[in-house]
Amino acid sequence: MEPLILSIDCGTQSVRALLFDRYGELKGKKKVEFEPYISKNPGWAEQDPNVYYNAICSATKALKEEVEELWQQVIGVSITTQRDTCVNVDINGEPLRYCILWLDQRDALCTEKFSMGKRLAFRTVGMNEAVDITMRKSKSHWIKQNQPEIWQNTYKYLMLSGYLNYKLTGKFIDSIGNQVGHIPFDYKKKQWPQSDNSYKWHLFGVEREKLPQLIEVGDIIGKITEKASKDTGIIEGTAVIASASDKACETLGNGCMSSDCASISFGTTATVQTTSKEYFEPIPFMPAYPAAMKGYYNPEVEIFRGYWMITWFKKEFAHREMIEAQERNIPPEEVLNEKLIKIPPGSQGLMLQPYWTPGLKMPEAKGAIIGFSDVHTRAHIYRAIIEGINYGLLDGIDKIESKSHKKINKVFLSGGGSQSDIICEITSDMLNRPIYKVQTYETSGLGASIIAFVALGVYESYSEAIENMVNYTKNYKPNSENVKIYSQLYNNVYQKIYPALKGLYKEIREITGHENLSKEDGCNE
Repeated sequence: MEPLILSIDCGTQSVRALLFDRYGELKGKKKVEFEPYISKNPGWAEQDPNVYYNAICSATKALKEEVEELWQQVIGVSITTQRDTCVNVDINGEPLRYCILWLDQRDALCTEKFSMGKRLAFRTVGMNEAVDITMRKSKSHWIKQNQPEIWQNTYKYLMLSGYLNYKLTGKFIDSIGNQVGHIPFDYKKKQWPQSDNSYKWHLFGVEREKLPQLIEVGDIIGKITEKASKDTGIIEGTAVIASASDKACETLGNGCMSSDCASISFGTTATVQTTSKEYFEPIPFMPAYPAAMKGYYNPEVEIFRGYWMITWFKKEFAHREMIEAQERNIPPEEVLNEKLIKIPPGSQGLMLQPYWTPGLKMPEAKGAIIGFSDVHTRAHIYRAIIEGINYGLLDGIDKIESKSHKKINKVFLSGGGSQSDIICEITSDMLNRPIYKVQTYETSGLGASIIAFVALGVYESYSEAIENMVNYTKNYKPNSENVKIYSQLYNNVYQKIYPALKGLYKEIREITGHENLSKEDGCNE
């Protein structure tokens, strides 16, 4: 009997139930979509945790009905989820409130203060403001300040993965590979901080007893309970394997196992990751996250608004293209991508800096588009967005190479933007590296299934599993003429935009108060 793994990929807008065989072939798939979030106030993003679980139940039951003859062959379940989304549950595992999603923009007040010694240490390494921002962005602080009764009754504060694993197994256990978010996790040691004096407890405001037990990626969390079996249709007693976050699983599903390659995700948040046995931080104090392979890390650089900018562009500027797409019964992106071909590399001098949401190390940064002239159209802006995201990712590759001391020779692409050949070609030209894509769009699910096949002994190692399960079906090579143009624009223009505008960004913030830190918050005292 051919063994199969049921991978469950839980994202912001949908759940996919995916059935993979040991050769990486997708034997069945069911997708259940839902509203991405509820916003009670501007900038808020919350979701009922049961929306995710109910979607999983619907997806797995529908998949079982479709491939019933294969269902008995499922030997394990592996869940991968979105990052930085936590659930407050009571002692019975029931949610106490809607979970606050990773894209929520609310801020807590910085009412808790660090000691003068710690403040001096943060200031010395240039992280004083970053620490303040982290505290304000930690949703645990917001809940404690605004809903103290919720926090008081919280038995466990779980990543979304931990909540879903609990629903399937009845155990408050989660994978090390899922701990990516505003939580007091020691990324280098891959554990909760051992010392009660660690600044992380104060920084994130979560008590040790409210956190779940952590186990290694590939360990068995538990088995499908009788109730979970009735809910999902998954056979009772099936092993649930500790998996990893969606980005980590994507990197594994792309076959990126070392620091001489990179995995780029063209998602809502665009990321570039590599895989390393050694811990290093491409951006100081921005941690390398746990990889989907035991003993490894995924050093990462993020473009926080990434391919969200495409959605923003469609909504604000591309009404004509959206009407055309509706008339032709094709996705709007397809219409927009057709126009990319007509715009030359470099968008005829239009340059975009993709900091619509700034990073911790550049808190004053803002998005910028420079170089406008009367030749520019909406299509030029669209191409400038694609190129701007890629410039940011190229800068991330430079940072990773600088810290790893290894040259990245090839890049694997996944995520929505990777479905476009023209975007892949532009990316290859801009990065001056060959680009590869694997046999399936569901790279996170493929990575989760690789973890499970290795965990259950179908393969002896990750390298053996990848050799058998990851197939590169498309590749793109850089065009030397385009490479020359992009290299000059990147080195002579893009790299100088932020230093040139940094002072103006600070002036904007001071004059308008937008994203400014208030001393009334107590952050800087």
